[in-house]
Amino acid sequence: MKKILTYIVFPIIILALAFLIVRSIQQPLKFNKEKSIREAAAIVKLKDIRTLQVAYKNVNGKFAPSIDSLVEFYKNGKMTVIRSIGSMDDSLAVAQGKVKREAIEIPVRDTLLKNRPDFNPDQLKYIPFTEGKEIIMNETVKEVSGVDVPLFEAKVPYVELLNGMDHQQIVNLVYERCDTDRYPGLQVGSIENPNNNAGNWE
Repeated sequence: MKKILTYIVFPIIILALAFLIVRSIQQPLKFNKEKSIREAAAIVKLKDIRTLQVAYKNVNGKFAPSIDSLVEFYKNGKMTVIRSIGSMDDSLAVAQGKVKREAIEIPVRDTLLKNRPDFNPDQLKYIPFTEGKEIIMNETVKEVSGVDVPLFEAKVPYVELLNGMDHQQIVNLVYERCDTDRYPGLQVGSIENPNNNAGNWE
């Protein structure tokens, strides 16, 4: 009986324990690797939203109320840009009136994100790695130090972005974020606390 325990049962128990230990180490590593991939894709979209929102505000004096409005702005809107002829550093050219600045209007799509072959405006509102779940976006005008300030925020909740991954790891991550009074996901801008349109990953 002792031989059976020594040569068969104990080795099986040791192997099982070793397997459980290895798996307990690998699971968080695997989770964090996939989490980083998904976060990177979501951050690209949030940065694109920020780029379009800033341009929209420059044109309209306020932020867009929805991502659909941003897409419409990107496809059909126009921006004013200043074209320079000559250099202001050339005092002779300035004196001779050869230095000029003129405002011209050009389509937004010909200015913003034009060097991004991966940019698809029709997919802008969707959270990556989900089946049609949408990024949450809000805008408002808030009085800050006696001045009305336009604000916006765009959010990607972890429960949506990481859906399908290890459930307990997601629960732990969301709990840790909420427990430290941080948004449980990725966010750019804020309608509660003005932050110069910063992302919470920056």
